[in-house]
Amino acid sequence: MITSLALITCFLLSLFLTPLIKKLAFRIGATDQPNHRKVHNGAMARLGGLSIYASFLAGLLILQPESSFMPYIVTAGTIIILTGFLDDMIELSAKWKLLGQIAAAVIVIFGGVQVEFINLPFDGRLELGWLSIPITLLWIIGITNAINLIDGLDGLAAGVSSIVLATISVLAIIQGDIFIVALGIALLGGTLGFLVHNFNPAKIFMGDTGALFLGFMISVISLLGFKNVTIFSLVVPVIILAVPISDTFFAIIRRVVNKQPLSAPDKSHLHHCLLRLGYSHKQTVLIIYTFSAFFGLSAVIFTMSTLWVSLFIMMLLLIGIELVAERIGLVSKKYRPMMKLVHRFANPPKRS
Repeated sequence: MITSLALITCFLLSLFLTPLIKKLAFRIGATDQPNHRKVHNGAMARLGGLSIYASFLAGLLILQPESSFMPYIVTAGTIIILTGFLDDMIELSAKWKLLGQIAAAVIVIFGGVQVEFINLPFDGRLELGWLSIPITLLWIIGITNAINLIDGLDGLAAGVSSIVLATISVLAIIQGDIFIVALGIALLGGTLGFLVHNFNPAKIFMGDTGALFLGFMISVISLLGFKNVTIFSLVVPVIILAVPISDTFFAIIRRVVNKQPLSAPDKSHLHHCLLRLGYSHKQTVLIIYTFSAFFGLSAVIFTMSTLWVSLFIMMLLLIGIELVAERIGLVSKKYRPMMKLVHRFANPPKRS
C-alpha cells in the first residue's frame, strides 16, 4: 500500500514541479538551442531532471528504505545532479563531466556497491578480486553515458528509463528485495511525471541533469538488484538495458571502424536510423519503447527459466540485436558479419 502511495506521490510531485522548473530554466538561461544535430527548432528549457531528483527524494522520505548503501547513493546522486546542472548551464567539457561521474561512482563503490563476483551456470561463481572496482566503475560510467546518449528525441530517455525501472521493480518484487523496490518505485514515479511534459511535442528537456542522474541511478540499482541471480547474474541487467547498451556499443564500433574519437558526435544512433527510414518522431520513440519493453519481458522470462532455456533466450537476443542493428544501419557496412552470414544461407552458391 505504501509503495503505491509513494509511486503516486512521486508522479504528482514531478508532474507539478516540472512546469515550475521550466520557468526557472528560461529565467537563468538553461536552454537548449537548435543546431544541425538537434531535431527541435526553437529554444527549449533544460533542467527537467531536477523534478525527477526532487520527486525521488520525496519518495525516499515516504518509503524510508533501510540500507547501509543509502547515504552513499544519495550523496553520489547529488554530485551527478550538480554535474548535470552545471553542464546544462555552462556546457562543461567532456573531461569535467567524466570527472563528476567518476567522483560519484567512487563514492558508491566506497560505500560497498561493487560487482564482487559473477554467478555462473552449474553452481559456478567467478570471484573478481581486484578487478571488482574497475569493472564496477566501468559499468556505472558506461550505463550513465548510455542513457545520456539515447536522450535525442522527445520522451525517449525518460520513456526507456521508465520501462527499465518498471522491469527492475517487478523483478525486485518477485525476489522480495524491498530496498530495490523502494529505489525503483521512487525513481519511476518521478520519471513518469516528467514524461507527461517531455513526450512529443516536448515542453521541456531533462537535460544532462536528468539523463546523467537517471543513467547513474539505474546503473547502481541494477548492480544491487541482481547480485544474487542464480544464473548469469550480470546478464540480467544487460538484457534489461539492451537498448541503450547496444546503441552505445554500435556507436563505439562505428567510431573505431571510421577511425574517429570515441567522443565524436554522429547521427547514426538508433533513433536517427529509424527517422531516416521514414518513421515520424513519435513513431520512432514508440518503436524504441517497444524494443525496450520486449527486452524487459525477456529479462523477466530469463530470470524464471531453466539454464538451457536461458541460454537459448540469450542466443536469440544476441542474434536479433545484431540483425536489427545491421538492417536499420546502426552498424557500418564494413562490419556486418551477421548480414553476410544470412545472405550466404539465403543465397547458397550454385553448383556447376
